[in-house]
Amino acid sequence: MINRLCILLCCLLAVACSREAPAFRATDLTGATFGRQLALPDHNGRLRSLADFRGQAVVVFFGYTSCPDICPGTLARFAEAMKALGPDAAKVQVLFVSLDPERDSAERLKAFVPWFYPSFLGLRGDAEQTRAAASEFRVFSARKEVGGGLGYVLDHSAGAYLYDPAGRLRLYVKDGAAVADIVADLRLLLAD
Repeated sequence: MINRLCILLCCLLAVACSREAPAFRATDLTGATFGRQLALPDHNGRLRSLADFRGQAVVVFFGYTSCPDICPGTLARFAEAMKALGPDAAKVQVLFVSLDPERDSAERLKAFVPWFYPSFLGLRGDAEQTRAAASEFRVFSARKEVGGGLGYVLDHSAGAYLYDPAGRLRLYVKDGAAVADIVADLRLLLAD
């Protein structure tokens, strides 16, 4: 009887220990030592931090409203992902962090960011806060003067960071990731 009990316990332990980590499609950043804090006003003037969204998966994407291609494309993909999530979209918060405090006023962010999806929030800080946030997330940004009415563009990192509902940085989604891959990863984060 004791031998059977020991064998049963060993089998249960083996099954419990063999639980595989989720098969994410994006780059797994679990345990990263960056991207731990973010505190900036949103486009409604309310100071937001990552802790405000505990219980939700959070997407953090850095960009700017005058971006000619990458930023609108990324926001559109995340909007499609939200639609594909159906009711689970209420458990996901997308934060668009402006790298261009000179042009991206709260009003401009409020008109731009929720246009893609109503719950999306635009965050902005002054030049110093923007540099600190970009540094915390290891985001590259460089101003490049251009002709025409635009004046300048920003060359910048183009990926997004995904947090699980416990507030831990888990994934880096590369620019151009398929909507189906984003949805699959968000579902895994929400189920974990």
